[in-house]
Amino acid sequence: MKPPVLICGSFAFDTIAVFDGLFKDHILPDRIHSLSVSFLVPSMRREFGGCAGNIAYNLNLLGGQPVPVATVGEDASDYLSRFDALGIDTRMVKMIEGQLTAQCFITTDRSDNQISAFHPGAMAVSDQNDVTGTDAKWAIVAPDSKEGMMAHAKRLHAQNIPFVFDLGQAMPLFDGSEMIDLFSQSRALTMNDYEASVVEQRTGQTMTQIAQNLEAVVITRGAEGATLYHEGHEMHIAPVTPTEVIDPTGCGDAHRAGLLYGLTSGWSWENACKLGNLMGSIKIASRGPQNHTPNRLVIDESFHAAYGLHL
Repeated sequence: MKPPVLICGSFAFDTIAVFDGLFKDHILPDRIHSLSVSFLVPSMRREFGGCAGNIAYNLNLLGGQPVPVATVGEDASDYLSRFDALGIDTRMVKMIEGQLTAQCFITTDRSDNQISAFHPGAMAVSDQNDVTGTDAKWAIVAPDSKEGMMAHAKRLHAQNIPFVFDLGQAMPLFDGSEMIDLFSQSRALTMNDYEASVVEQRTGQTMTQIAQNLEAVVITRGAEGATLYHEGHEMHIAPVTPTEVIDPTGCGDAHRAGLLYGLTSGWSWENACKLGNLMGSIKIASRGPQNHTPNRLVIDESFHAAYGLHL
């Protein structure tokens, strides 16, 4: 059995509504100061999401042992029941009375423009979920509340549990000095290419300089694969061509799961990144962050076809 991996981050519900028209036809530029619009959305779906939930789901597909660390509201019973049925350990998911689980409401038009509203709910108190005393060999601190991410990083560092730090969509919450402080507690970083540019701008350091004080930095680049900074070298990790391109939501989380599986298996960073690329390519061919269902054999065959490697 693989060692447990702490997945610190958010659980969330994503409600996605589709407007069969164009926002621009209903939002008048000269009336933007007094906006009042309503859209008929005949198509709507609700997805299980949140970075911790997504990473845990993908790591479980691989046969890993994810232990998500998150705070949820009283409305999360179906989410937790689903994970229990999948065999995912939910003992570190803390339910907060009187709160709702974090939720994002997204309305998309025919040109894929989006209007979104996010309610943090129970995620706002994620720092109350203490990881002290756990026996994990690896962890990840994924997007969450600012206080939660800082608390998890501090507690993991104090216990000498190596962790990957993933700024993701929480990036706007941190200034350059806070980033540098969090990086100093981490074993490795992962982010996409846009986030990497912002980190360089805010910290005043290049990725090469940042990587000098870490075991590794992984930059995902979508269809172009990924870049790995490790032991003073910069390496391009070739992408995996997906069978279809349907929905990029959750692809970064799928990549993190592949990376963590490789690390807990004792692989090289290069091969762990390759599995991350494969998991991202599998996810993008499915709508929603947790609706792809390949079994371990299918993933193994795809991994061998792409890179000549096996799980």
